[in-house]
Amino acid sequence: MNTYQERQFDALGDVTRRALLERLRRGPLPVGELARGLPVSRPAVSQHLRVLKEAKLVRDEASGTRRYYSLDPNGFAMLRKYLDNFWGEALEAFQAKVEEK
Repeated sequence: MNTYQERQFDALGDVTRRALLERLRRGPLPVGELARGLPVSRPAVSQHLRVLKEAKLVRDEASGTRRYYSLDPNGFAMLRKYLDNFWGEALEAFQAKVEEK
């Protein structure tokens, strides 16, 4: 497991960060809108977004005085590639078991 994958799994371990990722599935949003309705402060949301950005799960872009956050498809592709290794091994083991009979 590389450093980014470790960061990604650590980042995904927090319920607030997962909630932010769910909100970003619908498209880019500024911090204020992401924070709305969450049981944490806006500065806390900014800290969570920083962790997600360091894990390459979100990216941000400036637009005027606002920063819009969106999912980072490259980071999710790296995570998926890692997880696909396990899925491939599981399918191979299942196939070997089926072929035994």
